[in-house]
Amino acid sequence: MLHAHFPDHAYPLHTHDTWALLIVDTGVVRYDLDRHEHGALQSLVTLLPPHVPHDGRSVDALGFRKRVVYLDEPMLDASRIGSAVDHPGWTDPALRRQVDLLHAALSHPGDALEAESRLALVRERLTAHLMAADPPAVRRDPVLARRLRAMIDDRVTTGVTLADAAAELGASETHLVRTFTREHGIAPHQYLTGRRLDLARHLLLAGRSAADTAAEVGFYAQAHLTRHFTRLLGVPPGRFAETG
Repeated sequence: MLHAHFPDHAYPLHTHDTWALLIVDTGVVRYDLDRHEHGALQSLVTLLPPHVPHDGRSVDALGFRKRVVYLDEPMLDASRIGSAVDHPGWTDPALRRQVDLLHAALSHPGDALEAESRLALVRERLTAHLMAADPPAVRRDPVLARRLRAMIDDRVTTGVTLADAAAELGASETHLVRTFTREHGIAPHQYLTGRRLDLARHLLLAGRSAADTAAEVGFYAQAHLTRHFTRLLGVPPGRFAETG
């Protein structure tokens, strides 16, 4: 992952061995991809394919600010590299929102299930664009959704990865996220965080310190607990314990 502001930098011609998923927050990036000129705008989600030469430069004097997630080559179908060369960017507000949420999740290493879930949805939508197809419809699967919820309930403090859940339940990662969200009205990572916060409240009211509580309920650090606790309840854990 890369977050960068380039007031005057220009990339020379180069290649990556990964897919580069790019969004621009300010400015405009002009680039050549396989000898064809393109523009990366704030309204676009840009996907630069692996092994294809490209450069990059700002259109105006103020430079540009960008965020990039580098996806290992096997994450997307290599046979679609040609499609990305022909059409490397899309005006897709839903995809841009998903990429923005993916960056936010990746910025917090303790939220692995959220990052995996966000990535699965981004990959699904990118694949649909590369294949010039509509994203697949969400199939209802209440039994699968209940099985995933039970798995999360059993592993609240240890956590569960989306990859492990998909392997154990025999479903794709994307289908797990979508069917759980449809059936329960909340994403799997949000459900897990909520369960952990419920446990944290009981421990704090019982006199446990915020640091001990964070470790016991599955947050990787006290700051991780504090961020989620404050977002949900409006006060940090320490203040909650004092007034509870």
